[in-house]
Amino acid sequence: MIDFRLYLVGDRNQCAGRSLSDAILQAARAGVRAVQVREKDLSSIDLYELAVEIRDVLADFPCSVLINDRSDIAIAAGLSGVHLPESGMKVEIVRGILPTGSCIGVSTHSLAGAHRAISNGADFITFGPIFQTPSKVVYGPPLGIEALREVCLDMNIPVFALGGIKPQNTQQCLDAGAHGVGVISAILSASNIEKAVVDFQHVLGKL
Repeated sequence: MIDFRLYLVGDRNQCAGRSLSDAILQAARAGVRAVQVREKDLSSIDLYELAVEIRDVLADFPCSVLINDRSDIAIAAGLSGVHLPESGMKVEIVRGILPTGSCIGVSTHSLAGAHRAISNGADFITFGPIFQTPSKVVYGPPLGIEALREVCLDMNIPVFALGGIKPQNTQQCLDAGAHGVGVISAILSASNIEKAVVDFQHVLGKL
């Protein structure tokens, strides 16, 4: 079910003056196949409208659109699925709400959290922060490659390394067992988004 290796997490404040939908469109043109709409500060109606805008922008691309935490908006906007926070609703409850075949990812920041996500039926998890990054300071110090390796050894679903990921350190994550990587600023803030995506593809092999 998880046929992507690069997971683009949206943040409209890191798009270097571009709109989020334009930045995501450029990434999709370069081959990105999965994005998450994650604007936690927006009102429900504004988040819904943004999700619909991104869905429509990507209509001609084979790109899954997930939304952070909001099953109601995923359903209303006809999105591909939901990405749940570690302390969010249980996967089995959300799966019972979403249309059949919807994708459910879960953010995890510890081995225990990763185990809970897999036992609850997540399709994939993100794990991090692996490296230092301003967007993940709230989660504490970086967990590091060895923690990623420990999680990957125990998981039978795809694990995406997240937090401070760049093309230069992606191979370390893959060597530790990660299925792929989750990225925010390394793509959205890049002066040339398509080149940034290609740089990741060179390491990942496929997007």
